Amino acid sequence: MYTVSNSNFEDILIIDGFTEPVRSTTLFCPRNVDAIVIQLVEDGTYVNEGDIVCVLEDVDTQEVYDRLYVELENTKAELNKTKADIESEYAILEAQVKNNQAETLIAQLDSLQLIYATPSQKRIKELELKKVAIEKTKYEKKLQSLAIIQQSEIRKIELRIQQQLIRIQTIKDQLNSLTLKAPCKGLATRPVYRLTGKKLQIGDNVWNNMPVVVIPEMAKMKVKILAPERDYKSINVGDSVYYTFDAMPENISWGKILTKSPVGQPYKEGSKVKIFEIEASIDSTLIMPDPGFTASCHIVLKQIKDTIVIPQIAVFEEDSIKVVYVKKNSGYEMRQILQGISSSKNVIIAAGLQRDEVISLSKPKVSLIKEKVLLPDSITKSSVSHYPPLEGAGGGIK
Repeated sequence: MYTVSNSNFEDILIIDGFTEPVRSTTLFCPRNVDAIVIQLVEDGTYVNEGDIVCVLEDVDTQEVYDRLYVELENTKAELNKTKADIESEYAILEAQVKNNQAETLIAQLDSLQLIYATPSQKRIKELELKKVAIEKTKYEKKLQSLAIIQQSEIRKIELRIQQQLIRIQTIKDQLNSLTLKAPCKGLATRPVYRLTGKKLQIGDNVWNNMPVVVIPEMAKMKVKILAPERDYKSINVGDSVYYTFDAMPENISWGKILTKSPVGQPYKEGSKVKIFEIEASIDSTLIMPDPGFTASCHIVLKQIKDTIVIPQIAVFEEDSIKVVYVKKNSGYEMRQILQGISSSKNVIIAAGLQRDEVISLSKPKVSLIKEKVLLPDSITKSSVSHYPPLEGAGGGIK
């Protein structure tokens, strides 16, 4: 039996969700990197600024660094060899210049004896002096051109070394970026790994801009709900929510639905069942939950205060009308009712029942049903569009 009374009607949908920070600092895998996680902070570890929270290993990048370093050493050796060759060539040329200078002096001394020489001897000596002068000019020009060539070849190799140093520094910076340090103090958490749907683990492969560590700001949290399509359609932005937590039985929080993702995702690979992501706020709470806590989300789809509400199981269908069985002395009265909005558990009665009447939650035996009462046509044919029902909606029904 159930005694009819006025109460608040609530259509509440309960779905699990989990808490996550509204704002957080996320550390990502560096760009242009395909790496393996070889060291990772334990989930929920408190870290200070500068602490190492993750170390990645990129074999390809390390191989490139080693190859470039060998190339740099070879280029430096080539530069040293080129300088040595040029110095040797320069020394030979300087020796030739000095030799030419000596020959010039000798030829000039010989020219003093030309006054005693025959005309043919004079002619030979003059030609020898010209030859020495020509060779001197040639050596001087060769020295000048050698200096230019020397500077050009050395400069070319030095530029190549600079380019190699820049490339090596770039790769070295990239390798250094594989060691990730906490930019601030806080509670470090592992993100969900997109390939497994579980927390990131040592040995997992990460690449370009994938999150590897999340440090949340603990002051403000929100709740992420993954709703099946049927429930998703019932939920609206702005609906009130209150939360309970298995890990904190004494705690309760309140908030509202903030956003609904318009696109669903498969429940699991190959599944046709879709789930939709919903975000809800935590506007007030007894104790702020930590990130990752499972929350039981009580979403209030509809709420009407101070109205006649009865359990769904007390409503029966007879001859295409909705009825309840009202207790009358030693029997029951089958009475037609007019329903308002309902939930999976309760229903609002717009007409047909009064407060303090007692109804049966199960269908009585036929022998116990003493009377059948219908609602007036004026009530059944009009559309009820206001809630809660007017006081005394159950009167005048016989």
